[in-house]
Amino acid sequence: MPKLVWLNGTVSPLESAVTSVADHAHLYGDGLFEGIRIYAGRIFKLDEHLDRIYFGCNFLRYEMTISKPELREIILDVCRQADIADGYIRLNITRGTGLGLDPKNIDRNPNVMVMISSLALYPPEAYARGLDVVTVSLRTLPPDTLDPRLKCIGKYAGNILAKFEANQRGAGEGLMLNQQGQIAECTGDNIFFVIDGIVRTPHRSCGMLQGITRNTVLELCAEHQIPAIEEVLTPYDAFTASEAFLTGTAAEVIPMVTLDGQPIGDGKPGPITQRIMELYRATTQTGVPFAL
Repeated sequence: MPKLVWLNGTVSPLESAVTSVADHAHLYGDGLFEGIRIYAGRIFKLDEHLDRIYFGCNFLRYEMTISKPELREIILDVCRQADIADGYIRLNITRGTGLGLDPKNIDRNPNVMVMISSLALYPPEAYARGLDVVTVSLRTLPPDTLDPRLKCIGKYAGNILAKFEANQRGAGEGLMLNQQGQIAECTGDNIFFVIDGIVRTPHRSCGMLQGITRNTVLELCAEHQIPAIEEVLTPYDAFTASEAFLTGTAAEVIPMVTLDGQPIGDGKPGPITQRIMELYRATTQTGVPFAL
């Protein structure tokens, strides 16, 4: 598969694609991104990802010149050119180009990039065994600084530091709490627990990204009569859960079997987790086809 990049109307191989050093995301982290999966020639949850990034553009007051339907067709066309069956799309939108923090002094034509590549976050054996997770020291941003529902490039410096801490401690992921000590998310994934037979995930007000995969799991639970709720959770809830799993576009659905060295339940992927993994894998085949 050729790895391609569409950048402001020009398509080039990934290896030779370049962007301006004065891009506002490069200078200040002033950009938004989405990671989108391709399964069997179909783009999974394409419209949901576009909705989220355009919400971010409105929130951050980007002056988008490409409409959502136009960008949707651009993504489909670049996927056709890449002729890819399974892969990963990275969509970036930045405020514009120019040195200086003040947006009024820069070229505010947003820079838009569509990258077609591949990404494997965890090895296959991790899905069978499950992940060891540790609670990291870094907290998530409170919404009165930058709303965590924004998939903002600059915000992820904190997540990267938290992931670095998890790596140093030999864990597959790091659990992040909010400023109140409530469970928010992991460094790159949302988190779910099974407590008393009910699937529970942190409420969207707890300072986490409102993930597309997270929403899909909640939809699947409703469709298949699996009790599921959003609520405020603390580390106490994690240690008393019988099962746990993480979700994300790159991670999909992956079991979590320990937290801070303590087993979750019996320390193995549980039956509800495995059922949700099966349901999720099946629904990934329902994406938007791009072949002509």
